[in-house]
Amino acid sequence: MSPYSLTPKIAQQIVDRTMKIIDCNINVMDANGCIIGSGDLERIGEVHEGAMLAISQKRIVSIDNNMVKRLHGVKPGINLPLKLNDRIVGVIGLTGEPSDIRQFGELVCMSAEMMMEQTQLLQELSYDNRLKEELILTLIEKEILPDSMVQWVKRLDIDLNLPRVVGIIEVDSGQLGIDTAMSELQNLQIQVQILSKHNLVAIKSITELVILIPALNRYGRWDLLEHKKKLEQLVIDIKNVTQLDIRISLGNYFDQNNYPLVKSYQTAKTTMLIGKQRMPNVRNYYYQQLILPVLLHGLSYDWQAEELLLPLKKLKKDDNNGVLQKTLQTWFKNNLHNGNASNELFIHRNTLEYRLNKITKLTGLNLDKFDDKLLLYIALQLDKN
Repeated sequence: MSPYSLTPKIAQQIVDRTMKIIDCNINVMDANGCIIGSGDLERIGEVHEGAMLAISQKRIVSIDNNMVKRLHGVKPGINLPLKLNDRIVGVIGLTGEPSDIRQFGELVCMSAEMMMEQTQLLQELSYDNRLKEELILTLIEKEILPDSMVQWVKRLDIDLNLPRVVGIIEVDSGQLGIDTAMSELQNLQIQVQILSKHNLVAIKSITELVILIPALNRYGRWDLLEHKKKLEQLVIDIKNVTQLDIRISLGNYFDQNNYPLVKSYQTAKTTMLIGKQRMPNVRNYYYQQLILPVLLHGLSYDWQAEELLLPLKKLKKDDNNGVLQKTLQTWFKNNLHNGNASNELFIHRNTLEYRLNKITKLTGLNLDKFDDKLLLYIALQLDKN
């Protein structure tokens, strides 16, 4: 991070605040002696020789009427070096009779330096937040962390050895204002960080936040149920605090794997996609509950998917009202238990068996064989229509 430099904006803030208390004109000069803030706006841009003297000699310079005649661009008063981290970054000048205003000079200087320290602290916090965001986004996208970022990790005091799992927060479309979207998203990021202090949070896009969540509980174990409780509560808390409706997906925890966060993010991303397709009214999605469709998603646009979908296409061709497809889905949902499936469909068991036999005939697959059952089940998982 580059050394702090006194800006015209901060200089004018120092002037405005000080002149509300002290009845004299205030000038603030940069490290080159140029006036960048003043109660007399016409003086901004002028070179102040008294300030240059204070900078070069590193001391308070009082200017009386005799010195005014010898120096250019000055009026009677005192000029005090402004220091930050033991480095002169500018000069603050008070206009008036030196003997009358000297008692206020050091107080004014101290107040100005405190304002600069506060500004520097805020800049450092902002800089660290930007570094943290870039680091998080790099961790989920790149398999190897660039050497330059290794120093960031030390500066930010982030433990990369801590096992983490990736979560994604997505804001429902249409909620963010056109002009205020980024500020609303930043506020959401702050609230998520407050509500879950041990997580690392970054903005991924205009509707998406990424969370790196400590994967293991206090006993050093992966506990999905514990994560579910926390994330479900997070959705409720965010709604209460920000009025935003969000969805959360939790990816897989890859223990003892290379590049675990890259893989975890990919699973979280696909889990969000599949979850919204299959359960649009649900707010939380978990990879462990959608493992098969998430893993099969990579085949969706390949020739293997076309082959796996062939039996289902045959079934759809003669199943205009979708009764047989619903029957098959319900049968698999009930773990191939005819009695439970019949009850859910409100049909007799004989009717169920008739439909299953018809499915066998139309697809050419024998539902008494495990492999054929598996092919149909996978086809249903791949099917999006």
